[in-house]
Amino acid sequence: MRYETIVYQKKDKIGNITLNRPEANNTINARLAEELIDTCAKVGQDEDVNVVTITGAGVAFCMGTDWNSSLPLGVAKAKLLSVAEVVARLDCPVIAAINGDALGQGLELALACDLRIAAETAHLGLTQIISGLIPWDGGTQRLPRLIGRAKAMEMILLGELVGAQEAYRIGLVNKVVRLEELSLAVANMARRMASGAPLALRYAKEAINKGLDLTLEQGLRLESDLYSLLQTTQDRTEGITAFREKRQPKFKGK
Repeated sequence: MRYETIVYQKKDKIGNITLNRPEANNTINARLAEELIDTCAKVGQDEDVNVVTITGAGVAFCMGTDWNSSLPLGVAKAKLLSVAEVVARLDCPVIAAINGDALGQGLELALACDLRIAAETAHLGLTQIISGLIPWDGGTQRLPRLIGRAKAMEMILLGELVGAQEAYRIGLVNKVVRLEELSLAVANMARRMASGAPLALRYAKEAINKGLDLTLEQGLRLESDLYSLLQTTQDRTEGITAFREKRQPKFKGK
């Protein structure tokens, strides 16, 4: 597929996705959704990608859904435009670099990522209620799991925007930096992760995400099972060998 609304680059085991509709504040239309779904499919099949970053071109991260698409409104369109789930299903860690406002479906996309770093000038909100809608790409489920029921209820029912510092205070983002420092901060975090064992990264993510829907006892059993699986990998042997030889390990994801 030839991309028109997505820029994808891979370097040093990091896949970098840029939403590339700056003239429309990176709002999600059918074309962007299709390209993002295709990109995530490629990333999921690429064993050489350990970490993914997602950001927006221009001044916004993503300011929601572009309802001016030529497709008719309705359930079929909503399903076509859904993007959060394909990002959430990626096995490797995903970092959202929130370079500007993340509103509506744009915030739902960021919520589907595992970590979020925001520029201090960014605003975030699920604003669909103002247009007589509700968040439909995972926002009503992921936001309360992240920041708690009370604050999520307030943000969704009021369509309330929060600034980056408030988003950090309530646990919506992991870190806030100056806009000019955002790319470096995200790159440094991605590089640190990418230097680790790919299978360990993926199993840790799986243990946390699946464990939230289990009882504590079930979650502990899942953690133990995944830990045991890692003991049988080549990367585990390489990690021990590298420690003994006082060198950096060379993990292969096997």
